[in-house]
Amino acid sequence: MRLPYCLYLLLFTYCSVGSLCTYAQKDLMPVPREFQSRDQRLAITATFRVSVTGHPDRRLYAEASRFIRRLSERTGIFLDGQGYVDSQDTARTAALLISVQRPGKLALYEDESYHLEVGAGQVRLNAVTDIGVIRGLETLLQLVSADNTGYYFPGLSVSDGPRFGWRGLLLDVALHFMPVDEIKRTLDGMAAVKMNVLHLHACNDQGFRVESKVFPRLQEIASDGLYYTQQDIREIIRYAGQRGIRVVPEFVVPAHTTAILTAYPELASVKRNYTLQRYFGVFDPVLDPTNKKVYVFLDKLFTEMAALFPDRYFHIGGDENTGKDWEKTPSIRAFMKARGMKTFMDLQTYFNRRIQPILRKNGKIMMGWDEILQPGVPKDIVIQSWRGKAAFYQSVKQGYRAILSNGYYIDLIQPASFHYINDPVPDSVLLTAEEIKNILGGEATMWSELVNPETVDSRIWPRTAAIAERLWSPSSVKDTDDMYRRLDIVSLQLDALGLRHESNKPVLLRRLAGSWDTRPLEVLTDVLEPLKIYERNQGDTMYTVFSPLTKLADVAVPDQRTPRIFNRQVKDWISHPSPDPGQKIIQQLTIWKDNDTAFRKLLARSPVLQEAAPLSASLSALAAAGIEAMQYIREHKKADNEWLLRQLAVAAHAREQSGRCELQVVDSIQQLITLAGNN
Repeated sequence: MRLPYCLYLLLFTYCSVGSLCTYAQKDLMPVPREFQSRDQRLAITATFRVSVTGHPDRRLYAEASRFIRRLSERTGIFLDGQGYVDSQDTARTAALLISVQRPGKLALYEDESYHLEVGAGQVRLNAVTDIGVIRGLETLLQLVSADNTGYYFPGLSVSDGPRFGWRGLLLDVALHFMPVDEIKRTLDGMAAVKMNVLHLHACNDQGFRVESKVFPRLQEIASDGLYYTQQDIREIIRYAGQRGIRVVPEFVVPAHTTAILTAYPELASVKRNYTLQRYFGVFDPVLDPTNKKVYVFLDKLFTEMAALFPDRYFHIGGDENTGKDWEKTPSIRAFMKARGMKTFMDLQTYFNRRIQPILRKNGKIMMGWDEILQPGVPKDIVIQSWRGKAAFYQSVKQGYRAILSNGYYIDLIQPASFHYINDPVPDSVLLTAEEIKNILGGEATMWSELVNPETVDSRIWPRTAAIAERLWSPSSVKDTDDMYRRLDIVSLQLDALGLRHESNKPVLLRRLAGSWDTRPLEVLTDVLEPLKIYERNQGDTMYTVFSPLTKLADVAVPDQRTPRIFNRQVKDWISHPSPDPGQKIIQQLTIWKDNDTAFRKLLARSPVLQEAAPLSASLSALAAAGIEAMQYIREHKKADNEWLLRQLAVAAHAREQSGRCELQVVDSIQQLITLAGNN
């Protein structure tokens, strides 16, 4: 049903939680808690200045100064009147007047709320803490608008704050090392969408990535020379803290410790020659929980790392222990028998209980993956759920605090819509108010088996912005179509901020094509996505830490915009018969049909593209079938059965992967083919 225009305007004049408003008139992401539009605007001119009142600290002045620079870059306006914001800038007549009550603490549940007012003469941003101000400044930058009169902020009133206190991103720097600059870019993106925890997965079987002055062999022997100095870590923490983001380290034990055992083999359960693991997966090497030297080692190492990372939370991993090395060791089996331990998980619980006091004496709260949730584990630990929702809700019902990551594994190449509907507190699960309090929030996880610094941004962004909204915005905000509309806008803003999810693609295309002319390859890759879940790292070619990540599956990105739009067009055209002849659909199909000829010219000078040839041919044949189907449908004719079977075979063939990629428009075109056969 279409609303009269006057009623449409009325409904969107005031927006708040529970109202009919979908926030579609604004492009904010995450959606604020409360929003009210005003028929006013504030022009952005060269005289724009920022003042700060209340009780700020240096962080707020630095962020206000960064806001000035970003506003100037966004608009191209020379804001030379104020190079930096400092304690002298207190004039209440400034275009942006910030008021803050106190400096915020980098701690769980710190106040991140803010109130933003934009009128004809001034922008007012008020918050209890400077972290709240930082969140409000990101909202204000998203509000920059333009028309033929210039740039402006639209009139409005926003009252906002997060739904969950823990809105994190795990960045795995162990499987593939990520330079400091990449981490800083990631932090910039996180701040832009109001995320507040960077979880650094700092060691695994493939490498130990943080300098230890107590155990220097960890970086000398077990890192391939790719590690962060302690000064690097301090700089990352400083940079994150400047943006109101906490940094939580993960040093995984007792399994996934091949790197540690390469440097210190005497700590192993099984005596063998240890070298860094070059493949990815789950392996048997594990620390010996019956060896007193293990706890002396971990006491010294964790004490050193606890001093380096100031956050109260300290992640010990605890996942994917096969138990095989424990089971094959007579002394360990005897240890278990003497203590009545029936399974190796009983022994791992013993291990966890031994290391928790080490963290506690260093002022840390122990975190671990959901495998550590075993009978007898103290209630003051935090569970990070990855294996399934059952373990997650089991933990909060048992009184443990928990973080949801299941459903937020962005390395699995699932669409933003999949992550967006994954709510930590869904309507389908009955929880008491006290149990809900145990849900701290959630974390997207960027495991790095199949990414490097050149491609990791395209796996994190922009989809993670949808997860950020799920964790920040009210639960009533769940319009997937509008999420995608705003996600496309936010993606451009993240690109302008320096993230490389868009800008690196042309580089990768030119490398693959061996040419400046990449258009045929671009047309093809725009409808491809890498194999999802764990399918890519299977088959006859297993990836190692040295494998090239510069091929077709690395250029193709998750949740492609072109097929998403095309699939929506086909769905709408089929669902809503109208005089529209489907011309846009036919134009797109024609481009795909004709592209194979141009693509094959690239193959002569770029043999690496041979793996894409079957996909290009399938796309061309499938598009041709789609065009014929559209002709049948438009002319109200029914295709004969022979034609239908032939084209369905084309669609079936087009579903076959090549180059570890899949075409993303097969379903829609097959719908057209089927409709033509039943027309």
